[in-house]
Amino acid sequence: MNQLQTIQSKIYEIRGQRVMLDFDLAELYGIETKYLKRSVKNNIRRFPSDFMFELTKEEFDSLRCNFSTSKRGGIRYMPFAFSEHGVAQLSAVLNSDIAIEVNIQIIRTFVAMRQWITTPPPVDKNAELREEIESIHRRRLRRPERHQRRHPDAA
Repeated sequence: MNQLQTIQSKIYEIRGQRVMLDFDLAELYGIETKYLKRSVKNNIRRFPSDFMFELTKEEFDSLRCNFSTSKRGGIRYMPFAFSEHGVAQLSAVLNSDIAIEVNIQIIRTFVAMRQWITTPPPVDKNAELREEIESIHRRRLRRPERHQRRHPDAA
């Protein structure tokens, strides 16, 4: 699995937003979740509710079926969920080379997902032309040629 797919598999839709959870981000950054949470709490003004929010127990329980382990190692506190903008803020808060590199990949993944969703699939021009030709041919078969009607002696 390449980096884009790895990151994409860690993006969830919660409260109508695409978000990443604190423990997945900590894993990507190579740090413990408690250090990520501490950095966020120390800089909480950088994370308004549309950048980051804490999951409710119900939200976390409904996501739990997506995880390979049932308890995620005994979580004491509900995870933080970070939107694309919240992830961008993390690079400023964590301020490490790894965080910056990982954030660039995460932002590219969010952008790729957005483009995939908003861009219609490519149109097969050959199939489109074929269909148009067949349509013209069907119409011609249904009605007699006009020049035959105008010139009755042409028979």
